[in-house]
Amino acid sequence: MRVSKFVVLLSLFIAGVSDASAQDAEPVLEALRMSADDAVAMDGLLSEGAWARAVPIDDFRQVEPLEGGDPTERTEIRVLYDDDALYIGAMVFDHPDSILAFQRRRDAGLGTDDRFMWILDTFNDGRTGYFFEINAAGLMGDGLIGGGGGGGGGGGGGGGTNKSWDGIWEARTAIVQDGWSAEIRIPFATLNFNPDADSWGINFQRTIRRRNEEQRWRGWRRSEGLNSPVYAGELVGFEGLSQGLGLEVTPYAVQSWRNVPSDTLDGADPTTFPGDVGVDVGYSLTPSLRAAVSINTDFAEVEVDQRRVNLTRFPDRFPEQRDFFLEGSGVYSFSSFSSPEPYFSRRIGLKDGQPVPIEYAARLGGQAGRYELGFQQVSTGEEGGIPSENFSIARVKRSMFEQSSLGVIYTRRSTAVDGEGFVPEDRHTAGVDLDISTRSFLGDKNFDAQAFAVWNSNPDPDVERSTQDLGAWGFRFNFPNDIWQARLSYREFGNAYDPAVGFVPRNDFRRVEPRVAWAPRPSTAWIRSLQFSAQFRYLEGLTRGDVQEREWDLGLLQVDFESGDFFSLSTTRTYEGLDEAFTVGDDIPILPGEYNNWNTSLRFRSAGRRQVSINGELSRGGFWDGSRQRYQAELTFRPVPGISVSGDYELNSVQLPRGDFDTNLFRVNGGWDVSPWASMSTSVQYDDQSEIMGLFALGRWIVKPGNELFVVYTHNWQRTVGDPLGDPRGESFTTLTKGGSVKVTYTLRW
Repeated sequence: MRVSKFVVLLSLFIAGVSDASAQDAEPVLEALRMSADDAVAMDGLLSEGAWARAVPIDDFRQVEPLEGGDPTERTEIRVLYDDDALYIGAMVFDHPDSILAFQRRRDAGLGTDDRFMWILDTFNDGRTGYFFEINAAGLMGDGLIGGGGGGGGGGGGGGGTNKSWDGIWEARTAIVQDGWSAEIRIPFATLNFNPDADSWGINFQRTIRRRNEEQRWRGWRRSEGLNSPVYAGELVGFEGLSQGLGLEVTPYAVQSWRNVPSDTLDGADPTTFPGDVGVDVGYSLTPSLRAAVSINTDFAEVEVDQRRVNLTRFPDRFPEQRDFFLEGSGVYSFSSFSSPEPYFSRRIGLKDGQPVPIEYAARLGGQAGRYELGFQQVSTGEEGGIPSENFSIARVKRSMFEQSSLGVIYTRRSTAVDGEGFVPEDRHTAGVDLDISTRSFLGDKNFDAQAFAVWNSNPDPDVERSTQDLGAWGFRFNFPNDIWQARLSYREFGNAYDPAVGFVPRNDFRRVEPRVAWAPRPSTAWIRSLQFSAQFRYLEGLTRGDVQEREWDLGLLQVDFESGDFFSLSTTRTYEGLDEAFTVGDDIPILPGEYNNWNTSLRFRSAGRRQVSINGELSRGGFWDGSRQRYQAELTFRPVPGISVSGDYELNSVQLPRGDFDTNLFRVNGGWDVSPWASMSTSVQYDDQSEIMGLFALGRWIVKPGNELFVVYTHNWQRTVGDPLGDPRGESFTTLTKGGSVKVTYTLRW
């Protein structure tokens, strides 16, 4: 079979280069075990005697603007530990009046602020770990590196950082005479690790935002990175570590109010007061493998999806925001850059964006030797004519070489037969993926490759379909390095490839896509880098062999300024062959035919460290047999630290032979962060396609890590034209739904 031959050849090729060069001995940082008389007051000041006895490291080097250069400001790091937790002390030297710290809310982006980041590779495997970040105001952010892991965390082999994970830990900061300092406490119960190991991987990075300067302890070359644990240093000195019993119980209670003033309620009370209680229970079967069960799973505090205007014939993909499915989700990533996506968690417990009750959900995740595991079993209840369903997901990945892995995935969706037509009781999907990465290609260059093959069962046994019809396969080569970047990808999706628990916006095609980019760094005081790129895409129908898409995407110029500002200019030449009509705008048809168009885009972004910043795009070009102009701009204002207001507007103006239309999308966001432990946020959205305006407001109080109070209010209005007196110019907004919730969670650990 073509796929298996390709996988074998790729494995043999990479095996020859994966260990091509010996790596330098890793530098070490020694953790000091505190005595019974030691204590850390957690006030942000490194005044305790234990900090003075710990041996610091301070040998950071610049990543930007001068690779390998000496930092303009010094940073000292010390590490302590006791029976219960790891402590990190950071002295961040700087001029107190120059420190930037706008953000306070948990997990807020720190593109505006000075920041201090670090990672912990608790299995010292160079591919998994935990990410943490703080700023001088005490903001805390965290994530899982690579994926995988159970309730307390735990990573998976290579592939990005899931910043939706919220671990239980604590950070306190203080502004001092010569900069700012931080004390960080991370309970061992929050982490997955091998208690018999005496060392972990660790690395640190600091940002001085006013200079747009990045400095890192290890892995300071631009082609390396903080979130690649293979470049980390070593944290040594551990003995007698323990997670305790490994049991975590988090009960919750939620009380809601709902009002649906609709004539379709058939006399039912438009106002209801639903309430519920539930519990999440987690238990570490081993120090690196964790099981969790959630009963009456509730997501009252989850923010609404951001509104979008979709002018394509393919569905939008919205990101997952529910904690149960986010925690440890990285292990389920399957050949992510090629997007076969056999598992997409939003297919569980959601129907057209509306929640379906989850009766129970169980998961098992973590590591067992060189294997990374992820299993889920979820049951949803019957709701509004939607039948009850059971979902099973299994994922296993085995690490290979220094940074690579081979994985398999299986999903099953069992739907109750409702007696109306054919509903398959069980639908299955199975796949295998290979992820090869090396940092020693051609000596010291990065190279990675992916290959995958996946198949789903026939959704209708009465129709005969081949394995090719029901499957997808592909590969991707990538050369991601400073100055020069290149990639080549190929994929085929069969005409019946539609995994029951996955997301596939289109199928029945084969596609090839090469790209090359050159990013020189001119010797100027105000330009950090330029970039020029070219990408070609060729897509044809798999069944008919007809050309459906042919596109040249030319990055004419991208400029990254030393100030943090950015702009780019690009143009695309696209051919599309359309064999079926669809509608856009006010039901204006796009007819079958062949279409050739040019489109030019200008994007710009000002540095977020400014009190007022802007991010926008202007584009103009052909749109099928007409034209389109798109204007998008987001303006953000931060008058004082802890308060921000932003407004986002998008206009699409479309002209077609069969009619013209405009789409308008408005979004206003506001936030007041009283402290890193208490915040309020509000979002108002409106688009004139659905003509629905929505309000979402969230208050969050972290009483202490693991114990939280949420207060939520939502309100949706429908715009109507014409008032009751018959004036067609009149406009009004009538309430569709409104309601609120109060949710309390409390975490107990043993």
